[in-house]
Amino acid sequence: MVKITIKDLSFSYGSHRIIEDLNLVVGDSEVLSLVGPNGSGKTTLIKCIDRILKPKGTILLNGGRDLQTLSRQEVAKYIGYVPQSTMGVLSATVFDTILMGRKPHMGWRVADEDIDRVVEIMKLLHVEEFALKDFSELSGGQKQRVLIARALCQEPEVLLLDEPTSNLDVKHQLEVMETVRSLVKKTKISAVMAIHDLNLAARYSDNLVMLKDGKIHAIGDPFSLLTKENIRSIFGVEAVVMKDLDRPYVVPIRSLNGDRVKG
Repeated sequence: MVKITIKDLSFSYGSHRIIEDLNLVVGDSEVLSLVGPNGSGKTTLIKCIDRILKPKGTILLNGGRDLQTLSRQEVAKYIGYVPQSTMGVLSATVFDTILMGRKPHMGWRVADEDIDRVVEIMKLLHVEEFALKDFSELSGGQKQRVLIARALCQEPEVLLLDEPTSNLDVKHQLEVMETVRSLVKKTKISAVMAIHDLNLAARYSDNLVMLKDGKIHAIGDPFSLLTKENIRSIFGVEAVVMKDLDRPYVVPIRSLNGDRVKG
């Protein structure tokens, strides 16, 4: 089943074209990662799908409903967005932060079903132990889990994540990625992630989209896409690609200008 269909999508900042004539299909219960160098259009595409930006073209949900004809509140019933930065999150308890995700479904008052949904999601993401702590007091990994919980409380069909592992240490990167993949498979939603780390993308994604200069270079599973040739073409880096735990593992060696890549 197709969850999202994107047709002839383009977006520009003034005269500067960021995305050009992009076509993409996101399947049901799929983890799809957008990879590419800085400026390739990953974050812009995420924001276009969520209607933060208003592109040209068509974005269809479940093959029929045009997301660009819906209001922001209606979009929030279908799309859950987890931003890259937590800077815009207001100071509130973890419980209240997650409860904000119920806004598209709530009336004038918070209903029992809203409270029940928050409690259910907190248990699912293992954040109930700090429900009454202030969001600002949490670690980076805990904050990411809370923001994912807030998005899930919208009961979305698609979860959008913009660099969910940025500024996290290795343990918290794995924790967040394990959480996302597990949720997709348990709840039958789909996830689209913009992500820099090719090895995390390879390990946790069903499919990858390689972007360069606002266009799709290639789409496919990690094994078919993460080749020395593609990495050289997209990132300008010579690399060794190995098989590890039944997934490709990328070891960058040097940039194309001859400098060895430093760890």
